[in-house]
Amino acid sequence: MIKREQVYEGKAKKVYKTDDPELLIVSYKDDATAFNGLKKGTISGKGVINNRMSNFFMKTLEERGIPTHYVEELSDRDTLVRKVEIVPLEVIIRNISAGSFAKNYGVEEGVVFDSPTIEFSYKNDELGDPLLNEYHALALSLATCEEIATIKEYAFKVNDELKAFWVRCGITLVDFKLEFGRLLDGTIVLADEISPDTSRLWDSNTGEKLDKDRFRRDLGGVEDAYIEVMRRLTEARQNKQ
Repeated sequence: MIKREQVYEGKAKKVYKTDDPELLIVSYKDDATAFNGLKKGTISGKGVINNRMSNFFMKTLEERGIPTHYVEELSDRDTLVRKVEIVPLEVIIRNISAGSFAKNYGVEEGVVFDSPTIEFSYKNDELGDPLLNEYHALALSLATCEEIATIKEYAFKVNDELKAFWVRCGITLVDFKLEFGRLLDGTIVLADEISPDTSRLWDSNTGEKLDKDRFRRDLGGVEDAYIEVMRRLTEARQNKQ
């Protein structure tokens, strides 16, 4: 599949047309941003890790009955995906208090919830991706009742699958962000990526942060953390086989 015209460039990826109008190529970058783009930098090798990791999870979730936009991994950084209209909702699943949840609600970081919680943010950089509820989403015509119900169902299923996998890697899944899209026929599918860019991952024994929080908080060792997560993922896959 050949890259054609670039149609989009985001904070972490570029998107290209192909000869098939229903297929796109996503190319992962090493660029890193935080705080809605206010902090910028580079994490060497991040694009390769995020591409491979996201593709692994997309394929796994497809096997578990969760439809995704994934089609085929083309190279270390490039993946063929189905074209979707992104639903402008960022979906955050939280298992443990951290980040903005801890800050906004005065909760100590690291409190394990009795059950996972879900948040929606309006995917709009100019507005700072504000939190909203289902009624706001309906009022803004961001999604229908049926689409929101489907998104919630899929999001919690993804959480169950990811938590179980990361446990095998000695990693605790604290929280993560998902995005969903509509295929041409309106079907809701999981889109975007699943990676240390979009997930909080803590070492289960030491609590060491193994995700983009190392970049956000200037903790150092960012590249090493991404490499370590990928190493554990690869080892877990091989052991399962």
